[in-house]
Formats: sequence, structure tokens, C-alpha cells
Amino acid sequence: MNSPVLPTELATPTASAFSRVGLLMYASLIAYASLYPLSGWHDNGLAPYTYLSLPLPHYWTKFDLLTNLIGYVPVGLMGVFALYPRVRGWAAFLLSSLGGILLSGLMEAAQTYLPSRVPSNLDLYSNGLGVVVGALAGLLLTHTFLVDGRLLKTRRRWFSAEAGRGLIVLALWPLAQIFPQGYLFGHGQLLPIFSNWLSALFETTVDLSAALRPNHDLSVEQYWLSETLITACGVTGAVLTMLCLMRERAPKVALVLFLVLAALTAKTLGNALQFSPNNAFVWLTPGAQGGLLLGLVMVSGLMYAPVVAQRRVAALTLLISLAVVNFVPANPYFLSTLQAWVQGKFFNFNGAAQFLSLLWPFLALWFLYHRVHRVKRDSSRSSRPA
Repeated sequence: MNSPVLPTELATPTASAFSRVGLLMYASLIAYASLYPLSGWHDNGLAPYTYLSLPLPHYWTKFDLLTNLIGYVPVGLMGVFALYPRVRGWAAFLLSSLGGILLSGLMEAAQTYLPSRVPSNLDLYSNGLGVVVGALAGLLLTHTFLVDGRLLKTRRRWFSAEAGRGLIVLALWPLAQIFPQGYLFGHGQLLPIFSNWLSALFETTVDLSAALRPNHDLSVEQYWLSETLITACGVTGAVLTMLCLMRERAPKVALVLFLVLAALTAKTLGNALQFSPNNAFVWLTPGAQGGLLLGLVMVSGLMYAPVVAQRRVAALTLLISLAVVNFVPANPYFLSTLQAWVQGKFFNFNGAAQFLSLLWPFLALWFLYHRVHRVKRDSSRSSRPA
């Protein structure tokens, strides 16, 4: 049985790994989205701070202002939480606000050197307002989320003390489904990106994934089997990552179903928004259906296995999924659907979603083999009384 939650654990103020790791990841996400597509850098002769003294832009929409404001609210919120307990109260509010505004200012300044981006002082103002709103919310909610609140007590009752980093990684998994992918849960497809970089560098066509395959063409059955394997390993790796965080008393079945349904809902809504409502369920192919069924069968067999076994199988399935998704060619049926994709006003959002899709398996593997989680969880489970 897992170690119990001690009364002193509830009363002693402790730093929130969840907030600190979450702030770092979210800031990285903002940086990628702000500088997407990360190509075409050049010096146009303008100083990076020129945008600050320009008149307000004539063309702007309420959608742009609202998304800029909402996008930076988590920066202020997690900034206050990340500073706790070293810095509290209005000092945390001030530091978090200034840090978030500085981040926004740097991102706008960097856009000066990107031909596809336009730095805007109005964006800075709306981002800054979002940071201040988030920091104020963090100031008001610190006691509820970090000291003594129902959500905090539930988290400590259901998850281990070392689960903060893992919960951040798991919260990003449904969001990683939003970016269009050739295979359900087919994250970490880096070889096509590396191929494009090398093609541009050497001014010739480079296909790294094709170079790894003796036979460049796959049959319909091979595509089907590849998607089944990718989907099964992807869902198994994600769910087992969550299971190895849980205490014995946690409602494991309900939380597993919630995580999987959240990921599939995000995938469905993302397709409906970026393609059309008619393509909302285009991901539900026979291979994806078989992979989901196979993955859930694997998870059910390991739901009450030792933590060390769950962690190792989670890492193994994620590595298998990474290998297969980079080895097989792009699904031709997916490529035909992708022709209808219009990024439009979601340009920044799609950049962040792509970043998550590429990075998520590596974040999960980082967490699974993080020393704090691995040593404490494995030793606590292996030393439990018979």
C-alpha cells in the first residue's frame, strides 16, 4: 500500500513542482507559438523595440485581443504559484506580472526579425493585461490550491507526492491531439521535419524515413497494422504514465476513462474546427479503433501492477510508438484530408499545438525516468509490508 498522507504534509507550506514545471512548459509553448514557423529570420534594419513607439494598429479584432489576453492568464497565475512559498502576497503578484510582461515584450521584439510575423504594441498591452489578471487570480487562489483546499486534498489523496511533474505532462496529452496527425496518438514525428531542414540546407530532396525503409511503399494492410500499433502503444504509454502516479485509493478506472475521453474529445473538436464538422471523426479509422481496443486491454491487465512495471511498460510503449511513427510513411488518406486544412486566425495556436504533438512523448519519457519520481516511487512500492 502507498505511504499515507501525513498531517504535517498538509500543514507545511511546500513548493509546487506542478506550478514550476508547468510555468516552464507553458512559457516554452508561448515562445514556440509566438515565433512559429521559426524560419526566414533576417534583419530588416529596425530595432527590436521600434514597435513600442508605433501608433496602435488600425486593423484588429476582438478575437485577437481576447485570445492574447486569455493566452497569458496562465503565465500570471502559475507565476504566483511557482514563487510560493519563497515569495508570497503582493510581492509575488508584482514579480509574476513583471515577468509575464517581459516575456511578452521579448516575444514581440523577436518577431521583428520574422517576415511572417508583425510585432504589435497592442498585442503587448493585451498580453500584459492577461498576465495581471492571472497574477491577481493566483494571489486570491494561493490558499485554496497550495495550502488547504478541497482540490489539494483530493490531489494528495489520489496521487503520490511526486506526481506534480507527471500531472503537468498528462494535462498536455489531450491538447497534443489538436494538431492534425496522420495516426491517432502518433506524436513525436520528427523525421519529416528533419528531412525538410536537410532538404532546404542541401537544396535537394531528403527523406530520412524513406532511407530507413527497404520498401518505400506500404500496402493497405500494412498502413492499418501500423496505425493499430501506434494507437495502442500511444494510449497505453499515456495511461500507464498516469497509473504509476496514483495511490491505491484513487478511482483508477474513472480517471483512466476521463483521460482517454478528454484526448478523443480534443481530437474530435480540433478536426471539426480546423477542417470541417463533416471531418470531426475522420480519425476514427479501423486501425485507430483496433488500436484503442488493444491499448485498453493492455492497460486493464496492468492497472494494478507494481509501479515499477507500469513505469517500464509505459516507457517501452512510448518508444515503440516513436519508432513506428517515424518509420512508416505518411498516410495517403490523411494527406488528402490535410489539403482542406486552413490555419487562418489559428496560426499561433496551431504552432503551439504542433510543438506539443512533437514534444509530448519526450516529456513523458523525461518524467518517467526523472530521478525523484523513479527512486521514491519504486522504493516505496518495493518496501511495502507483505
